[in-house]
Amino acid sequence: MLQPHVLSVCHVLVLVLCLSAAEDFDWTKNHRGSFYYGTFPTGFSWGVGSSAYQTEGAWDKDGKGMSIWDVFTHKKGKVIYNETGDSSCEGYYKVKDDIALLKELKLNHYRFSISWPRIMPTGIKSDHVNEKGIKYYDDLINLLLENKITPIVTLYHWDLPQVLQERYGGWQNLSMIYYFNDYANLCFERFGNRVKYWITFNNPWSIAVEGYETGEHAPGMKLRGSGPYKAAHYIIKAHAKVWHTYDNQWRSKQKGMVGISLNGDWGEPVDITSQKDIEAAERYIQFYLGWFATPIFNGDYPQVMKDYIGRKSAQQGLGTSRLPSFSSQEKSYIKGTCDFLGIGHFTTRYITQKNFPASHGPSYFTDRDLAELVDPRWPDPGSEWLYSVPWGFRRLLNFVKTQYGNPMIYVTENGVSEKMTCTELCDDWRMQYFKEYINEMLKAIKDGVNVKGYTAWSLLDKFEWDEGYSERFGLYYVDFRNKNKPRYPKASVQYYKRIISSNGFPSQKEAENWHRKAIETCSSSNQLLAADPLTSHMEMVTEIVVPTVCTLCILLSAIFLMFLLRRHN
Repeated sequence: MLQPHVLSVCHVLVLVLCLSAAEDFDWTKNHRGSFYYGTFPTGFSWGVGSSAYQTEGAWDKDGKGMSIWDVFTHKKGKVIYNETGDSSCEGYYKVKDDIALLKELKLNHYRFSISWPRIMPTGIKSDHVNEKGIKYYDDLINLLLENKITPIVTLYHWDLPQVLQERYGGWQNLSMIYYFNDYANLCFERFGNRVKYWITFNNPWSIAVEGYETGEHAPGMKLRGSGPYKAAHYIIKAHAKVWHTYDNQWRSKQKGMVGISLNGDWGEPVDITSQKDIEAAERYIQFYLGWFATPIFNGDYPQVMKDYIGRKSAQQGLGTSRLPSFSSQEKSYIKGTCDFLGIGHFTTRYITQKNFPASHGPSYFTDRDLAELVDPRWPDPGSEWLYSVPWGFRRLLNFVKTQYGNPMIYVTENGVSEKMTCTELCDDWRMQYFKEYINEMLKAIKDGVNVKGYTAWSLLDKFEWDEGYSERFGLYYVDFRNKNKPRYPKASVQYYKRIISSNGFPSQKEAENWHRKAIETCSSSNQLLAADPLTSHMEMVTEIVVPTVCTLCILLSAIFLMFLLRRHN
């Protein structure tokens, strides 16, 4: 779910609303107004999310095959503190416990992902189908439905089977389209009678850029300026093929829908009097969200991507563009392959024009000819890339509405992390983030944006990719030092629960009351966590308390010795 580590040049920016380069998108209508008290449409769906590698653990149990993330995290230096997802939240063994948490929240849906190598160890159906893995997801889906919680299932949340990476080069190879289709088809066959919402890929931008450009994520390849475009090309084709497979073979009997989840930060021009900055802001969004959304809705890449990458490729002496092209037949095949659009959104950037000469060498980032800036006044409680900028959310949703014909939208990821060295269950900043971002979504619905559901990210603290366990996105705190991985509710659990039960924000008085009661609740949760068995905190005591005591003893001894020496002199 993580965003890239981007340039954080701090400028205090005093900006007003600006006009968009898009003819049909009028930013001037999107005023940064006051908080809006009101409720969501009847039937609006509230949920939380997770993903397989980040939460399941059991990385080598019950016949599961190796994923690229298993291999990547087992290499030293790839993840902070060399942490892995080997056990993570032990979600594989705690299905009933976690569904009890979902039930406590009174959610409508739960978004989770299926681990491809857990049900197909090599990624190849003809090799082996792991029935124990199938049973795990069967049980999870059945328990959700028994508790009246709708499953929204992601087929690919980054954990490609390692065999496909070693044998074919992963998403650099055309064959992935067909192996992914076989895997998706098996999921439709085994689970489709109960699952009605399918997401093919989660945040393909991150798969392409962080997996094949920067190498920050598995498989850790640094194929700058070419690898990400090739990976994205095959991912888009794979998505379309799976959509058609469902449409042709399963839709009539299963009555479900197939979509994709795309992440997108908002980009706002630094200088509204500069046409170049306005164009740069739109270019930022087109190179991010539009890279995938425009082919899926309109059949081809954004024209600005084709122009910029093509021109830079020519300047670098290449005979063809580093951005692959779709044939006429492929454009028709890909266009319209989206029953609903999942949107993951966390933050916003200010954007300004910045020219990067072609002599800098090929790179996705320099292809865009722009710089990303942040306002240092924006709150940033956790991840270095994640600033709280609620008004950008409404803008992004309206952009999607005008650019892609107002598609059905499910917000599939939205939340905030914290980087705390100590336990903190009274997550006031998270309650504020949810309050403001959910309110901007409500304003977007009033604008006419077709948002049908919202997924808070995430249910649990979990493994955060190259950041390991150093960042916590969960509504529930997980004690990773305890082998049982107990969960404790943060204040945001009670706050989000009240938003759900009220279907929005009925009045200012009620919203303020929710906040006060949530803070009261988290104080008792802190006491529960503090009362955990001493053994679960022995490692912490050894690492923190003992060295501190020893250091104090040494200092006191030194002071005493100096005192004696002075008296002697």
